[in-house]
Amino acid sequence: MNWRETLWTGLDAVRAHRLRSALTMLGILIGIAAVILTVGLGEGASAQIQSQINSLGTNLLIITPGSATSFGGVNGPLGSATTLTVQDAATLASKTVAPDIATVAPTSTTGTTLTAGTKNWSTTVVGTTPGWLKARARTVAEGQFLTASDEKNVSGVTVLGPTTASKLFGSSDPLGQTVNINGVPLQVVGILASAGSSSSASNEDDQALVPLSVMEQQIGGSRTSVDTIFVEATSPATLSAAYQEANTLLLNLHGVRPADPDFTINSQQSLLSTATSVNKTLTWLLAGIAAISLLVGGIGVMNIMLVSVTERIREIGLRKALGATPRVIRRQFLVEASLLGLAGGVLGAAVGLAGAVALPHVIPNTISISPAATVGSIIVAVIIGLVFGVYPASRAARLAPIDALRTE
Repeated sequence: MNWRETLWTGLDAVRAHRLRSALTMLGILIGIAAVILTVGLGEGASAQIQSQINSLGTNLLIITPGSATSFGGVNGPLGSATTLTVQDAATLASKTVAPDIATVAPTSTTGTTLTAGTKNWSTTVVGTTPGWLKARARTVAEGQFLTASDEKNVSGVTVLGPTTASKLFGSSDPLGQTVNINGVPLQVVGILASAGSSSSASNEDDQALVPLSVMEQQIGGSRTSVDTIFVEATSPATLSAAYQEANTLLLNLHGVRPADPDFTINSQQSLLSTATSVNKTLTWLLAGIAAISLLVGGIGVMNIMLVSVTERIREIGLRKALGATPRVIRRQFLVEASLLGLAGGVLGAAVGLAGAVALPHVIPNTISISPAATVGSIIVAVIIGLVFGVYPASRAARLAPIDALRTE
């Protein structure tokens, strides 16, 4: 019996017991679909995290007050202290002491309600300087951004995010209109271009930016401390040098030891590495759970093939009596098991791809379709069929012809 005849015989055996074959393939189908979806969820989450971190700005260092470990070894939340000052930001902006730092943008943030006419909207108000736009890699869609003159003269102006502008002014032009923040009237001079992150927990399109001096003197922010200092390096190659310069300067300004800093500096790379590490761990955990489904499917293949061997003992004895070798018998049952695995893998891949397209309309997560994971899953399904079909095939190959023919 050649390979072509073996293949057709295997297909006939699978078709002869359609329901049993379908139930066998179901276990593999579920496992393969689960693997594709979990890998897709993991890759989609990684891409989304990277996009959100990149939206913070380019070559960016984020300096926050407080350290991961406070004095006495007690862990405290980052940013819980008020150790960063406007003077810190001014010193970091000095080209003499920090030549690898291109832009510095201190920020002071508060959550409050903005009113415009009869409409109101609760959002984040950010007091900052003109360097914020460059440090955060943002652009202005309409009007202009805050200027050095606005900061110096404590001008009552604001730049709105597109979401904030839409909520307060609808379809009308917000430029030149007035919004009130804590009773302080501010003129809208610009609208930011969308950052494309409206689906994230922290919406970069929903905020109002005001001069830092206005935040300090009129809205109610601190006159000395700031919440965050954004630092942009001159290039990706100088990011590490900018980190060292900022770290050394702040340690000297605050008079603290390197072992006990009262501030924390994070880079995009460190944020991305941490987020990616956590995401990969969760992806492997979910993939492991999906692999259990594949194992169950493989056991189902072995069970069905053992039943098939038992039902076809006389057939096996007749084939051996007519000259079929144990190798041919073994090959026949391995082909049948492989066909079950292949069919289950292809159907599982189809279900997984369909789920990857449909689920993002139901859940807020993005699912990336990985061609490598899809093809690999189908190959794994065939291997599972082969591995779990070895024992039944070997059992069939070991049957003695005379004993098989005597079986009723």
